[in-house]
This record gives sequence, structure tokens and C-alpha cells, in this order.
Amino acid sequence: MRTELKCLNRRRARAKLTGSKCSALIAQHSVLTLALGAWLFALSGPAEAQQPRKVPRVGLLLSASIAETAPWINAFRHGLRELGYVEGKNIILEIRRGDAKPDQVSDLAAELVNLEVDVIVAAGNPAVHAAMKATTRIPIVIRTATDPVKAGYVASLARPGGNITGVTSINLALSGKRLELVQETVPGVKRVAVLTTASNFTATGQYKEMEATARVLGSKLQILKALDPDTIDSAFVAMTKERAQVVVVTPHARYLQHGERILKQAAKYRLPAIYFHSLLVENGGLMSYGANVTDEFRRAAIYVDKILKGAKPADLPVEQPRKFELVINLKTAEQIGLTIPPNVLARADRIIR
Repeated sequence: MRTELKCLNRRRARAKLTGSKCSALIAQHSVLTLALGAWLFALSGPAEAQQPRKVPRVGLLLSASIAETAPWINAFRHGLRELGYVEGKNIILEIRRGDAKPDQVSDLAAELVNLEVDVIVAAGNPAVHAAMKATTRIPIVIRTATDPVKAGYVASLARPGGNITGVTSINLALSGKRLELVQETVPGVKRVAVLTTASNFTATGQYKEMEATARVLGSKLQILKALDPDTIDSAFVAMTKERAQVVVVTPHARYLQHGERILKQAAKYRLPAIYFHSLLVENGGLMSYGANVTDEFRRAAIYVDKILKGAKPADLPVEQPRKFELVINLKTAEQIGLTIPPNVLARADRIIR
């Protein structure tokens, strides 16, 4: 019996010793695990602090000058704010204006590429051409007055392909409609002056559309090239000599840049003129017909947001205008002695008094 008790006690002692060793090993393992975790945390903490989340940088490349582009830039900023972007906090804007000078715009486009912006928003044909030449890698959101397919910017409106998408106001295709509107405003017009920047304007689709409309309305077109204040003055002298009765100003960033000169000459010769942009009417022009450009810049912000969130320009359809607006300045009509017909006034989307 005593022998059996001794054996039992020895087994209990061995079990107790084994349990103690296990507990010690478990405790030692826990300490090592905690130490390793603390060490890894210490290593990862500074690394995260040294690599903060990148703030996206967006380049805004504009063909026109400061005065003309201010409303558009404000509209673009407003569109970004509506999407939750706060400039300087979660987005950075790099704004460049080219004053309608192709060489200058090209240099500015290259500058934005060197800054490695995440997206370029290019407004106006000179800016679009410059951005396309500068990069095929950085996404480009365009705002243009031309048909982007015919201009070679995109493969199609539905599937742009490449690194370009955006919005188009197809302003150049509206010249026939502008001619029709100004002739309704001034009944019996036989001579129409057309202000253009293009040397080969008669070879363009814009001219062909206007010429077809003029034939139907029984009027004759006088094409006048004007690029700067001096040639604008000369053009108005020439149209006066030919007894032009109305003026159609074709879309171009230069005519926004030199808008004050055009408005001054139209007022001087008391010539009714129709423009492509409401900004010119707000500054004293008689009337305009075209897309709402301010709205187009707000919509450009939507494209930027989608691209920053991972969408590819190639898969984002190019948007066409949702609405065209007719804007009339009654004060200007009174100054040149013109009464706007009631049927034209009734169609106006906005009247400036």
C-alpha cells in the first residue's frame, strides 16, 4: 500500500511540474507576441505618417483670357463643391490661361503635364489641341464648341476611346440658326456681314450651313476675317461700305478676348449683331444664341470626379448640350433704334433690360 502511495505522489509531482512548465511557456509566448506587435506598430506608424493620402491635382487649361474665363472658372469650382471637393484640402486646381495664343497655350499645356496633374480640363479648341499634343497618358476633359468627332478629338460620342472625353456645345453648327434669328429680328435683311477668324471660312461646314440658310432667306453673305482690334475695326468699315444690315459673329475665343472692341464697333455703326455667347450680350451685345457655357463647366466637374474615382475617359460618353438659350438685350436694341418683334421676344430664354 505504501509503495502504491509513493508511486501516486511521484506521478502527481511530475504532472505539477509539467503544468508549471507549460504555464511558463505560454506566458513567455504571450510576452513575445506583445513585444513583436508593439515593434511592428512602431515601424508602421511613422511610415504611414510619411505617406499621406495624395491630394488630386487638376489642371484647368483655358484658351481665353482672365476677364472672359472668370465666370467659367467659378462655375467649375461650384461644380466641384457640389461634389464634395474643397480646393486646397481634397483637391488642387492649377489654372492656366492662354489668351487665345496657340504657342502660349501649348507651353501651358506642357507645364501642366510636367506638374503631373491627374486630369486636364481643356476649354476651347486651342487648349484642346495643345492638351492632346502634350499628353496621351493624362485624362483630358474637353469643353469645345466643335463637333469632337469631326475634329478628331474622339472616336465617337458614345465611346470616345483614348484619354479624352467631355462636353461639346456644337456652337459651330448653330451659325445657320443665328442667321435665321437675326433676320427674324430685322425683317427684310438682304446683306449680312459674317465675322470670322478663319482664312478658309468658305470651305468650312459652318459657312455651307450659313450659305444654305442665306439662300432660303434671300440674303447675301459678306465674309470678313478679323483677328485683332485693328482688323476688327477694318472689318466694320468694310461691312459699312457694303451696306451690311446685320452682323453674325462666329464662335472663337479671340472674339471673347476682343469682345469689347466688337461691341464698340457694332454700337458705333448701329448694326444689329448676334453672338455665340451670352457673356457678350451681358456686356452690351444685342443678342446671342447657343449652349449655356456656364452649365457646361459645371458638368465638366462631374467628369473630373468620375475620373478621379477610377473611371476611364474612353468609357465616358461625350455630352451634347441639354438646352440652347436665346438671350436678348433690350437696352442695346433701344440704343440702336431697333424694336424686337414680339414673336422673337416670346422665344427668348433671358431678356436683359
